[in-house]
Amino acid sequence: MSTPGRAPVLEPEPAPQLNDPSLYIDRELSLLAFQRRVLEEAQDSENPLLERVKFLSILFSNLDEFYMVRFAVLKQKVSTTVVDGIANEQLEQIRACVKDLVADAYLTWREISAALAGAGIEIRDYSLLNARERAAMDTYFRQVVYPVLTPLAFDPGRPFPHISNLSLNLAVAVRDAKGVERFARVKVPDTLPQLVPVEQGSGGRPVMVWLEQVITENLQMLFPGLDIIEAYPFRVTRDAEVEIQELESDDLLETIEEAVWQRRFRAVVRLQVSSEIPEHILETLIANLELDRRDVYHVDGPLDLGRLRQLLSLERADLKDAPFLPHTPPELNPKGEDDIFAVLRREDLLLHHPYESFQPVVEFLRRAAVDPDVLAIKITLYRVGRNSPVVESLLSAIENGKQVAVLVELKARFDEESNIEWARALEAAGVHVVYGLVGLKVHSKVALVVRREGETIRRYVHLGTGNYNPTTARLYTDLSFFTADEQIGADVTDLFNYVTGYSAKGDFHKLLVAPINMRSGLEELIQREIAHAEHGREARLIFKVNSLEDPGMIRLLYQASQAGVKVDLLVRGICSLRPGVPGVSENIRVTSIVGRFLEHSRIYYFQNGGREQVYLGSADLMGRNLNHRVELLFPIENKRLLRRVRDEILATYLEDNRNARHMQSDGNFVWDKSAEPAIDSQARFLVVPAVVPEVHKKKSK
Repeated sequence: MSTPGRAPVLEPEPAPQLNDPSLYIDRELSLLAFQRRVLEEAQDSENPLLERVKFLSILFSNLDEFYMVRFAVLKQKVSTTVVDGIANEQLEQIRACVKDLVADAYLTWREISAALAGAGIEIRDYSLLNARERAAMDTYFRQVVYPVLTPLAFDPGRPFPHISNLSLNLAVAVRDAKGVERFARVKVPDTLPQLVPVEQGSGGRPVMVWLEQVITENLQMLFPGLDIIEAYPFRVTRDAEVEIQELESDDLLETIEEAVWQRRFRAVVRLQVSSEIPEHILETLIANLELDRRDVYHVDGPLDLGRLRQLLSLERADLKDAPFLPHTPPELNPKGEDDIFAVLRREDLLLHHPYESFQPVVEFLRRAAVDPDVLAIKITLYRVGRNSPVVESLLSAIENGKQVAVLVELKARFDEESNIEWARALEAAGVHVVYGLVGLKVHSKVALVVRREGETIRRYVHLGTGNYNPTTARLYTDLSFFTADEQIGADVTDLFNYVTGYSAKGDFHKLLVAPINMRSGLEELIQREIAHAEHGREARLIFKVNSLEDPGMIRLLYQASQAGVKVDLLVRGICSLRPGVPGVSENIRVTSIVGRFLEHSRIYYFQNGGREQVYLGSADLMGRNLNHRVELLFPIENKRLLRRVRDEILATYLEDNRNARHMQSDGNFVWDKSAEPAIDSQARFLVVPAVVPEVHKKKSK
């Protein structure tokens, strides 16, 4: 009740309930917001020109995967549900968002294209070639392109041809001598350069044309005696999210092989066409591809700018980031009889990739393969890439009489075929190969080396945040940890027993393992931080992850903010949490770092009233990671290494004012590069002391 003559006292508005849907950002739209940040890198004139091209190609590759997986899942949901208004609304929001994003990307491409021409790299429209250049292209077509092409007709005797996923095609209308018009499809071969070099232009400037234009101008050779009425490019994206029936499977490898085959024939979820395509050809495509017209995307420019990655092979150092040589810490340059095992007996080691070399990880396994005292090697492989030195070491270990056990995760999306090849090669060599667990993906990155040392057995462990892939180790930021800690070694042994045999293991000494104890362990650690704040002690959380989407974890972080815990979240991609909401998340700051390298490391820091704890590992804060994958978080207990993670790595990320975008409560990100002095976290990590190893000095004498 108000007192006469006094202003009424306003009751504070109650804080929203933490399960209020408005507090959670749609994960698909959040993922598209990340693609917008990738586009910003392409738009940033401070980036070298070919690096801008790189980001543009990455954007289009990312959008392909988004449609093959996330958009396809929503389409499946709508098609199998009588009424799903939420999914339908999501689809409409995604379509609108993507069309805006792609339109901006093509505006960016036109700007970059003009800048490339100014730098002496010209992508010219075929119609602008002179007679000599056209003659050169005609010769190239006859000698190189024509033998590869297979025109496929569509008429009453020949069904509409199968259009493979992500293929670029030409829809061709022809007319025969009787005046009958027919439709044909010509696939643009992805085995040939998509940008065809023309004879050098004036001043030796490289000139290129798109391959589909070369084919279009020479279609008469494919259809002799017919009139070419018109030809327009189109591209399809198919649903790649095949549900693997693991529970009904007698042989997981064969089941996954079949699922990969079936993926080729899944429904079309997106059709990209030239903005100039006529309605009657578009109708033919829509009808025969059985496509929703709302999923047609008209493009004012060359289809699939992901093909621009070809330009990155040009020898133009002046248009690229300065090259760098990963640093190897001096303790891993052995002196005398020391080797990596001797080093690890003295202390744990931490490597920050790509700034520090991935080669010590390769050398760890190579050394174990030939060391006569090593008895066994066990490792999990998720994405290893082609020509893998890691796999070579495992094969070498078998030849040297070691016991080798490898879990090859066959369900690693889009790496299934490569992983099947590796699994069979390893199995043929006598390696104990496990294909994965039914119902779970094994996403943890762990290697165990068992070594006989005198009368004892010692275990050496490598744990990481990234894959055993030396190629991506130069492109992604990750952390590698080596230890000979007995309890971690025992935990890793139990983990391998869990994934290779039968185990009802419910706890571990030091590791947090999903889906066993990771969720409960993280919940306890966050709740402990809340208790510290409530008792007036130091309380802070710093989490660096790729994605934050799990509702339970978000609610807990909201509770931490309400209790007064300062929360810094470094989230590269999806973030469904809203920071800065009054009464809910005022103490939460969300930052996304996008730069030269793909941020991939996961770090969990707990201030714990001054008794700090840090965990690193493979897991993001997503339901799939905590519930449906075998993930691993491991503690950094060495005080020197803990301080390095806190003061050198996390602190630098939090100070970044060049690559950092700050999330607002509405889900948008603010990118302000005006602050001084300029702090670019990735550039700072590249600056390492020049160390000349003693062993090299001795050899040079």
